[in-house]
Amino acid sequence: MSTVKVNVKWGKKKYEKIEVDLAEPPAVFKSQLFSLTGVPPERQRLMIGGLILGDEEWSNTKSKVKNNATFMMMGSADSLPEAPKQKTKFLEDMTDTEAAAALSLPTGIENFGNTCYLNATLQCLKVVPELRSALGSYHVPATRAELMDTDTASPQSLTRDLKMLYLMMESGQDIRIPSMLFLHTLHAVKPEFAHKDEKTGSYKQQDAHECWSAMVNNLSETLRVPGIPPPPSTNQGATGGRNAFIKQYFGVETKSTYKCEECPDEPVTTETETSYQVSCFIAQDVKYMYTAMRKGMEGTVKKKSAVLGRDAEFKKTSPLSRLPGYLTVQFVRFSVGKAPDSGEPVARKILKDVKYTMKLDMYEFCTTELQQKLSPMRTKFKEQEEKKMAQKAKLIAEGKLLGPKLAGAAAIAR
Repeated sequence: MSTVKVNVKWGKKKYEKIEVDLAEPPAVFKSQLFSLTGVPPERQRLMIGGLILGDEEWSNTKSKVKNNATFMMMGSADSLPEAPKQKTKFLEDMTDTEAAAALSLPTGIENFGNTCYLNATLQCLKVVPELRSALGSYHVPATRAELMDTDTASPQSLTRDLKMLYLMMESGQDIRIPSMLFLHTLHAVKPEFAHKDEKTGSYKQQDAHECWSAMVNNLSETLRVPGIPPPPSTNQGATGGRNAFIKQYFGVETKSTYKCEECPDEPVTTETETSYQVSCFIAQDVKYMYTAMRKGMEGTVKKKSAVLGRDAEFKKTSPLSRLPGYLTVQFVRFSVGKAPDSGEPVARKILKDVKYTMKLDMYEFCTTELQQKLSPMRTKFKEQEEKKMAQKAKLIAEGKLLGPKLAGAAAIAR
């Protein structure tokens, strides 16, 4: 019979009829005693008939372990863990606000039926700290009378309500913020986003890029860089000059060069264009974002030749002559086709996987002049990166830091 019932005397206490399976190692028996007494197995000293019980085998004590046999145990128990001062609260028992605070989630924006395009645009712009700072300095009507005097459909009112919405989001009082007031102002300033479905009565789906363009263009008219005074003439709003916020932080300049392919005598012409994004045209042969951007900056256009006196093909190259603090890249996924039944033009979405790197290096897309300006700082960054890699390699060689393979194995083991 491999199972017996024994007694264990520990100090003034005695535990009776403890089932012991002699087919298992003594460590299992010691674990049972740990659950009863609180004495960890490594501190237990068990004796029976003058013999000490080990951890791995019963050895010569097995003959003495019989029904009603008594073990003597010595050893001190661990102190009982203190109850937590603050009661543990599980995620499923929390409110939405408590869960957001516990998980460090950013404040969301309520969806009012097909307004996800707007929510995505607002969240995208909100991550720019300079924009939040500029909005913080933007004048908001202080009194109700002043608020009522402000034109609801003015660009200023949209910027004002954007500031108020961001302030509500940063207060952290709720997991999501209703944006109905901002949505109402957007519809008043940009009526194209207010269209509703005739059957359902809900708002129609809109394109996030169109909303982003509308918001950026609106901010370009109203928002200035804090601390820089406006120019003497404010006819152009905030779009020009070094105080123009959007132009400074989002403005992209391209230097387009036109060379006539049909007439070598045609002089090469250049022109500078300003925009707030770089377009990435998706085609069948495009698999990587760099390829699409390169294609977008080189192409052929038709324009009038002064020498030939007619339209001719010109090769157009458009390298970047200015990079902003925040570069916006638009994936152009829509092409215009014809409906099979009516033949009317319709927008078709290109569902194609386009790969891109986590770091976007725009150096090769810049003009020679801009590359010369970027080169000194690029060299410093490269030297700094090489220095870090050398220090890391030294620590790995000295055994003070795990290499990539060992670190990966350690992560899997954990």
